[in-house]
Amino acid sequence: MKKITDFFLELDALKHVQRRSYITGGHRLENSAEHSWHLAMACWSFADYFQLEVDMARLLKYALVHDLGEIDAGDTFLYSAERSTANQAESRCVQRLASHPGNPIKDLPILWDEQEFSDSTEATLMKAVDRLLPFLLNISNEGKTWIESGVKKSQVIAAHDFIGQVFPDIHQWVTEQIEIAVENNWLLNE
Repeated sequence: MKKITDFFLELDALKHVQRRSYITGGHRLENSAEHSWHLAMACWSFADYFQLEVDMARLLKYALVHDLGEIDAGDTFLYSAERSTANQAESRCVQRLASHPGNPIKDLPILWDEQEFSDSTEATLMKAVDRLLPFLLNISNEGKTWIESGVKKSQVIAAHDFIGQVFPDIHQWVTEQIEIAVENNWLLNE
């Protein structure tokens, strides 16, 4: 019990990783553990809503392990230049967690790699929803993070473009919301 509870405390550190998105109401920033829970619930909801043939256990595991690497690496803002190399530091953290003496999840690194690099339906849905949730929080908070960070319409379009290939209904909604955000000056229109 001591080893596994020590592992649980290692995982608890994800609560200390602050993201750039404000929770609904805009009073404080979301942490990565909250985001992981929200991601798992949204993936489950979308899988049922769109009646997708998915391995639900795998989908939820992907959502839960997706941000574990941020325990050591921290959260990398979607629109930052460091985004392209963030997964290397996150992978090292997942390897460290996997080698923890109290970790009973033997396929932790495999699951993390699959969610990061696979193009399965589960991984693709998880990636789309992972992009959608901060976007949704920005819309809900009248672009608070976008305004603070000087995010441009073109950046948001580029970050969400892949969704159009796999989930056109989601992408259509995102596109409509981008135009509303520009009209309301929540996004910079170059």
